[in-house]
Amino acid sequence: MATYAIGDIQGCYDSLQALLHRIEFDPNNDCVWLVGDLVNRGPKSLEVLRWARQLGDRVVAVLGNHDVYLLLRAAGATKKKKLDTLDPVLAAPDRDELIDWLRERPLIHREHGYTMIHAGLHPAWTCQQATLFAAEVQALLRATDWRARIGYLPSQRTHRWHPYLFGFQRLQAITSVFISLRACRADGQMHRKFSGPPDNIPPGYMPWYAVPEACWRNERILFGHWAALGLHCDDHCVGLDTGCVWGGQLTAFRLEDGHIEQVTAVEELDLRS
Repeated sequence: MATYAIGDIQGCYDSLQALLHRIEFDPNNDCVWLVGDLVNRGPKSLEVLRWARQLGDRVVAVLGNHDVYLLLRAAGATKKKKLDTLDPVLAAPDRDELIDWLRERPLIHREHGYTMIHAGLHPAWTCQQATLFAAEVQALLRATDWRARIGYLPSQRTHRWHPYLFGFQRLQAITSVFISLRACRADGQMHRKFSGPPDNIPPGYMPWYAVPEACWRNERILFGHWAALGLHCDDHCVGLDTGCVWGGQLTAFRLEDGHIEQVTAVEELDLRS
C-alpha cells in the first residue's frame, strides 16, 4: 500500500492516467492525495471529477482556486472567464452530484506527518490554527444555502489576515491564503497578483514558504498552485505544481519514502489567447 500526492491536474485527465500507469496505482490498496485544482483549462475536467469521486475514501483532495471558481460558476455567482473549460461539467447529467462532492472537499488535510494545502499558509498560523480557520470556510461551502453565500468569498482586494477580522472579510482573508498565496511579506501580507518564478518576486516579498520562523514550520507541507516554481523540495515543503496544463509535467510524490515520478503532459493545449 502506498499514498501518492499528485500536483495540479487542471482537467488533464489523459496525463493523469499516464501518471497513474507510471506509478502502478492500485485503487484497491493505494491512496492518492490531490493538492487542488482538479479542474479547468485542461480539456477533461468532467472525467477528472468522475474519476476522483468514484475512488471514494481512496482519494483525498483539497480545494484549489479553480475548484472554488467552478463552485462559483455552478452557483451563478461569477461570469465565465476567457480560458474556462468547465461547460461540460456544468452540462453533465451528474453535475449536481459532482458539485456536491467537490464542495465537501476541505481546504487542508493533515495525516501521516504531512499537511496538504493548495497554495500557502500564513506565517502566523500553526497547522492546528490553519485547520480551525479552514473549517470556517468549509462550513459555508457545505451549508444548504451555500449558493446564496459563496459569492461573498471572492474579493477584489486582499484583506490582510488578522485574528479579529469577522464576517465575510474574515472568510475572504482565510480563503485567499489557502487558494492564492505565493509571495508575501514577513508579516504575511500577500502579493495578490504575483505568479512568476521566485527570482522575479517584487522587493520586500518572498515565497510564503521562506518566511523565517513561520509558525507552521514544525510540519511537512505539500502544496501546488505555483506552476512557475516547478517541483520544489526543501526541509519543510514539497511543491508539486509542475505546469502540466502549460505543457509541463504532472508529478506524483510518494509519502512513504519521498520518491517522485513524473510524466510529460499528453494534452496539446494553446492557452495563450
